Amino acid sequence: MWFSFWKSRDRFSLDELRYLTDQLIKVQIVNEVNKDFVIEALRSIAELITYGDQHDSTFFEFFMEKQIMGELVRILKVSRTMTVSLQLLQTISIMIQNLKNEHAIYYMFSNEHMNYLITFSFDFQNEELLSYYISFLRAISGKLDRNTISLLVKTQNDEVVSFPLYVEAIRYAFHEESMVRTAIRALTLNVYHVGDESVNRYVTSAPHADYFSNLVTFFRKQCINLNALVSDSMKNPGAESADTTALISAAVDEIEDNLYYFSDVISAGIPDVGRLITDNILKLLIFPLLLPSLTIKAVEGIQIGAATSLYLVCCILHIVKIKDLANTICAALFFPLDSFFPKSGAKPNGCTPFYGFAHESQPPGSNTKEGVGILRVDMPNLSSSPQIHSVDVTRENDYCDFHLSLREALISYIASGDDIQVAGSLSVLATLLQTKELDESMLDALGILPQRKQHKKLLLQALVGEVSGEEQLFSSEGSSSKDGIECGSELDSSLQKLKVLDALVSLFCRSNISAETLWYGGWLLRQLLPNSEAEFNSHHLKMLNDSYKNCASALLMETRGVWPDLLVTVLCDEWKTVCMQRVQGVIHVMFSIEASSPRKEPKCILLSSQRFSSEDGITSDSSFAAGERMCELVKVFVILHQLQIFSLGRTLPEKPPIKPPADAFENSRAQSAGLDAAGPKLGTELRLVDAVPCRIAFERGKERHFSFLAISLGASGWVVLAEELPLKEPYGVVRMVAPLAGTNMVTLANPSLTLPFVEPARYGAYGKAKTKALVDGRWTLAFRDEESCNSALSMVLEERNLQSNEVERRLKPLLDLENFVESSNSSRGPPRTSSSHSTLSNSF
Repeated sequence: MWFSFWKSRDRFSLDELRYLTDQLIKVQIVNEVNKDFVIEALRSIAELITYGDQHDSTFFEFFMEKQIMGELVRILKVSRTMTVSLQLLQTISIMIQNLKNEHAIYYMFSNEHMNYLITFSFDFQNEELLSYYISFLRAISGKLDRNTISLLVKTQNDEVVSFPLYVEAIRYAFHEESMVRTAIRALTLNVYHVGDESVNRYVTSAPHADYFSNLVTFFRKQCINLNALVSDSMKNPGAESADTTALISAAVDEIEDNLYYFSDVISAGIPDVGRLITDNILKLLIFPLLLPSLTIKAVEGIQIGAATSLYLVCCILHIVKIKDLANTICAALFFPLDSFFPKSGAKPNGCTPFYGFAHESQPPGSNTKEGVGILRVDMPNLSSSPQIHSVDVTRENDYCDFHLSLREALISYIASGDDIQVAGSLSVLATLLQTKELDESMLDALGILPQRKQHKKLLLQALVGEVSGEEQLFSSEGSSSKDGIECGSELDSSLQKLKVLDALVSLFCRSNISAETLWYGGWLLRQLLPNSEAEFNSHHLKMLNDSYKNCASALLMETRGVWPDLLVTVLCDEWKTVCMQRVQGVIHVMFSIEASSPRKEPKCILLSSQRFSSEDGITSDSSFAAGERMCELVKVFVILHQLQIFSLGRTLPEKPPIKPPADAFENSRAQSAGLDAAGPKLGTELRLVDAVPCRIAFERGKERHFSFLAISLGASGWVVLAEELPLKEPYGVVRMVAPLAGTNMVTLANPSLTLPFVEPARYGAYGKAKTKALVDGRWTLAFRDEESCNSALSMVLEERNLQSNEVERRLKPLLDLENFVESSNSSRGPPRTSSSHSTLSNSF
């Protein structure tokens, strides 16, 4: 038999398929002796059936006639080796994936052979076998439709009572291997998207509906694990920061993948699935875990931090598009923290039962245990105000600022939280603002309804004859409603908007907030107040102006700082990110506070905190750190400048109003040395005017003699070591060049000078480091006497002063905002105003 198997035959022929089938039929048991033949036969059958499906229908006709599918199942039953099971699963997976003929697929799924293989007791202690099995299940799901799915289920009275493919698959939904989890999710989505109503009822009935609560429970564990990583990184910011960032990034990606899976499941259109996921997210995650974390003070036993919670709330709102979920989360922000806890006073994030959420249809007190606080949210219609009730809620203790509503906690973070808390709170408000599923009445109650939408709402009310809308639209007071309840509601909305505005304005007066976070605050402010000056009160304008002046003063001090030569370049480059581009005559503002949407994803709340640490070789007193601080200051200045221009009703010019470089530098050291605009280059000749002789050793025991020269040319400057030309005095050849900016001179006792500097090859735009473990370069120069040493030091200081003066001269028009506005007024005409919007300052 074995000799005949290896004789020459046409490999892709019906005879070959017939021969292999005959040989398999003769196999009564698979053992170590014949396993290789069986494996090869199984592999060849897969090739032949795939070939026949594309070229010759008689192949599959023979497959059906000889009931080869049944023979494959029989081989599995009589097999005693793991490798045969592997090959059989692979063989069937290949056939299912590659068969295009619908009749062939229909046959493969009939006769219960697939269900037998699905429920076969494989030894999954072998990880490779499990991998093949999961691939086999996924291959089957890829061929599901309304016809084929009926072959894989058992029904009774038109109701599905058994669905082995789905039941066996979700057993591995939370497997430790991510590839297995991904495959199972793809399989379940294939099932949900078939759209078979009886199957849909089956997957949402007990006990299979537990899958959806288990999904959220698994997701909750991932959230807690993410928080542990974030908490560790905050406690030890310098320890293995690159590894920590990678771990946080991976955890964030997996969490977002989970949420996108929730969204995909909901989009399948199974009515009960959206409700199940919504209820479980609220019951297992939002109410007991995330919302209690949005507190000002730490709480004993807390499992998740505010930063992680803010990120997760943003992610859920951003990805899971469910109207009830969005409105419930938003409505919950109106309640104090103790509304989410039982009367016994359990602390946040404790292992207590769910604290309460009732649908609109559930009356207060029905089906609830004694002592459990219930939050009931009656979802508003677009045309009505929100009806939010706190049912059976006690406020026994004011620990952890429980008396504050969560919206007030968010505002408090903006006004006084750290950078991550501010970024997270701003991101939550911006996400709510952009959530289309959220009722505008919710945004209005939060105080973040944009003015243009507020005006639209009042106009609509006026058109339909609502008195309050008409009076507010056309009344200068904006609050003349005769209805006390409606007046109170409008007053509350105005108060909330004023609170948000106060917090945002105060944000720009803080010095410990990053430019990225300030940009987010500026964007949100721009969305809320589209009409600029008409909506700021005098106190706000004074605060913004004072903050701008302080930042301008700090920027002016940078002209005397470490990197004056890069200051103008950095400023112009940063300005380009908010510049106006004219496209077909229309001005589009890119990457500015006037952008149409935020430029940051929710994950930036956590990942932005992972910055350069001591591991990168960047210390707080290094020139690299000084460069980073200077870049950050420039970004903050540009943002504050945007706000100033915006508050005055102007638009930002395409280019910053700075003076051009000076044309000539008469009587300068650069001119005397014969230096051109390109600066000193290695190997070129210079006239060594005022050069000071010195010695330096670049290698131990190998001292060299040079002439030291510090030269500035406008905003640029260099420290030069030149080798004298004995036959061409007083000229020398440039051997070493370093930037004059970045130097920090230290005079030593034995006439010598130490100059830390950055090698040109090691810094790029904005002075940012290009390599990882960077350390400032250092030249220690020895001079023949103290007078020579002092002359060299004076030369450096003099040229640095000239360099700084030139930078200051160029920046003066930009820093002089009042003159800039006056010139803008004369060239652009009167500032834009709005007559249709009442101002907050007039209302209070």
